Amino acid sequence: MIRPVRRRRFVFQVAAATALAVGLSACASADPITPGSRPNQPTASTTPTHSSQTDPAKLAVDLHSLPGWTDPVSDGAGTFSRSILDDGGKATWKVLDGANKVVDYSGSGPVAFGDSSVYTKVPGVLTFRGNNYRDAPTYGTADIKDKKLQVVWARATGDVYTEKSHWAGAGWTGQPLLVNWPKATKQAMGLSQAQIDDASFVEVVYPVVDGKVYRLDLASGTDTKAPIETGFGFKGTGSIDPRGYPLLYAGMGLDENGSKLGEWRYRIFDLIQNKEVSGWSGSDPGAPRNWGAFDSSALVNAATDTLIEPGENGLIYKVKLNTKFDAQAKTVSVNPEFHKLDYNTPVSSRHGIESSAAAWRNLMYAGDNDGNIVCWDATTLQVVWVRPTGDDTDATIVLETSGGVPYLYTGNEMDKRGEGADGAKSGPVTIQKLDARTGKQVWSYSIDAVYNEAVNGGLMATPVLGTGEVSDLVFFNIAKTGSDKRGTLVALNKESGTVAWERKLASFGWSSPVLVTGDDGHTYGIVGDSSGLLHLFDPNTGVDFSTLQLSKNIEATPAVYGNMLVVGTYAKLLYGIRIS
Repeated sequence: MIRPVRRRRFVFQVAAATALAVGLSACASADPITPGSRPNQPTASTTPTHSSQTDPAKLAVDLHSLPGWTDPVSDGAGTFSRSILDDGGKATWKVLDGANKVVDYSGSGPVAFGDSSVYTKVPGVLTFRGNNYRDAPTYGTADIKDKKLQVVWARATGDVYTEKSHWAGAGWTGQPLLVNWPKATKQAMGLSQAQIDDASFVEVVYPVVDGKVYRLDLASGTDTKAPIETGFGFKGTGSIDPRGYPLLYAGMGLDENGSKLGEWRYRIFDLIQNKEVSGWSGSDPGAPRNWGAFDSSALVNAATDTLIEPGENGLIYKVKLNTKFDAQAKTVSVNPEFHKLDYNTPVSSRHGIESSAAAWRNLMYAGDNDGNIVCWDATTLQVVWVRPTGDDTDATIVLETSGGVPYLYTGNEMDKRGEGADGAKSGPVTIQKLDARTGKQVWSYSIDAVYNEAVNGGLMATPVLGTGEVSDLVFFNIAKTGSDKRGTLVALNKESGTVAWERKLASFGWSSPVLVTGDDGHTYGIVGDSSGLLHLFDPNTGVDFSTLQLSKNIEATPAVYGNMLVVGTYAKLLYGIRIS
């Protein structure tokens, strides 16, 4: 069998201490920090208002109401086109049913997401960065007094040698899912009586690169169920059904395990039976690319029973799940029906999406391997707008509304521009804020990053929006700035894009930063790096309160529930860490 060339990513290990060694460093940061300005610094913490609306018919935005909207041009045979912003180029697209084009797809009814606060009623972090805005990697508040991090438990995992590389523990994006299940779901899954009766019980559900899905007690790290074994690795982040149904959605990131070769597959797991019960192949005959991985973390629109999952094969899957859950009978099932969006732009050559889609109402957004930011309508699968960024864009977009207007925060990598004998050795990474209705740029920030074919420089980490006392800021962790080893953590003003502070990190990171709200009303930042160091820092200044040395590269993104943080590292360990 002829294998397609894997254009990236050869993930690496960073030498560090022995597998379980940990330690605390001094409180002050050794990294140089350059302060900027904060003209819009909040004087007091405010609680944002949220809409409780979940009815797609009431949420859906009429595309004709969008600023500058023009109807697409149809060729009459199922291919549509529209000009891209102001550059005169055109995006073209088609909707597929199987491998066949649908001449005029309009959907069976509106698909629209509500405010991020109503993505799920289940306490926890149930998808990458928590919801459809991708703005909630933490749940609840934490009682923080000592400003320190401490390992409570560690769970051993495995590894895979494939794609000319070694993949171990949890990789990019590799965020755990933390779920405080409804009692009826716990009963249906057959958890212990103590766990069923304990309203504070939280389960860690963690698909990782050894091809297993681990299910652990957040408090102790002990197994709640035996790991589900698939044989092939997960690199991205899974998703738990936001209705509290015992369903896990997760796609393969690797189709090799040593000498064993498997079928690319997106997998749906029944957590009652603790096994895969449905899914689909990434080797799709209608796909523009022969690489069937799924790194994106799915969104599920609970109101319409619809799952949205972009693939690295260049297709965006819209899946009517036809879900049935009977808690009393202890059964759950799906019967998926598919429609797929296939789009092209003047710069499309690689195709494929590795980022996770964000959603504002019926408008959805993702960055792709060609450097496009793509907006499409979840109902009709029409392409609404495309903005080229100049290079591969894998970091997930974060969405925010202000004054009723949706905005996007995004950034690209130093990747495509470095390819070939004449490729650049370094180049600017562009961080942008965009109007989510039109793709128009509000502001941009630029910083140089080093090209590395094996391990990309630039923005691989998803940004995090400030809350409370830092609600004026947005934070970016940018890899390989200044050198192949170093990185930059920067806080930018949301309104203007100006620098509030910029910290030069001794070791770069692909891990996405998180913010934790303390019971004291203050906000605390946490970020991991490629040396295995976990930083607890002051987001007002960038200065560390303390650090915790874990073993080997922290490439995965943490999730936090209350005072407990969970993250995997390349040491083949999953860690439960207390924030105190």
